[in-house]
Amino acid sequence: MNGGRLDRRKAQTRAALIDAARTILTSRDPAGVSIQEITEAADVGFGSFYNHFPSKQELFDLAVVTAAAEHRALLDAATAGLTDPAEVLAVAVRVTGRFPRTHADLARLIDRVGTGYPAAYRIDALRHAHDVGRLCFDDAEVAFACVNGSVLGVLHHSLHADDQRIDEAADRLAVSLLRMFGLVEGDARKVASRPLPPVAP
Repeated sequence: MNGGRLDRRKAQTRAALIDAARTILTSRDPAGVSIQEITEAADVGFGSFYNHFPSKQELFDLAVVTAAAEHRALLDAATAGLTDPAEVLAVAVRVTGRFPRTHADLARLIDRVGTGYPAAYRIDALRHAHDVGRLCFDDAEVAFACVNGSVLGVLHHSLHADDQRIDEAADRLAVSLLRMFGLVEGDARKVASRPLPPVAP
């Protein structure tokens, strides 16, 4: 019993440190954050930090990984059951592009991490869309970089926009990417205007 309580306490402390790091990442550069600040934000003892992480960099790296895993789970749920690979891309872009309104802290974290943020949309999905002839591009890696870079740019822009503009920007980006990957105007707009599934908060 005591061992179980100890394990739970350790897990709670570790989770609190990760949550604190994620919160800090929404507004600050980790390089300027002390371990004391992290433990105070997590409401844990300073000495407990090194029981879980050898450095603050490892903590912040894990915080980013957990955020990306949460993001990917949201996209997987939102695209589950879709049969049109173009719609899978459009939904991933439209859902992520709405994060400044629907998941503001996650949007700010992604914006701060920038190109170092692990992509939530899967490159395998992009390759599949190409293999079945739905999307057209010469190099999957370059196409994937185009998707991720443009999403980062729109997220940064939309963090300072009102709700209507956020949704419009997300949808317009989806249309632009679909057109870039070979869909004609009417098809791109049709795909990017299909109803979005509910996304967990």
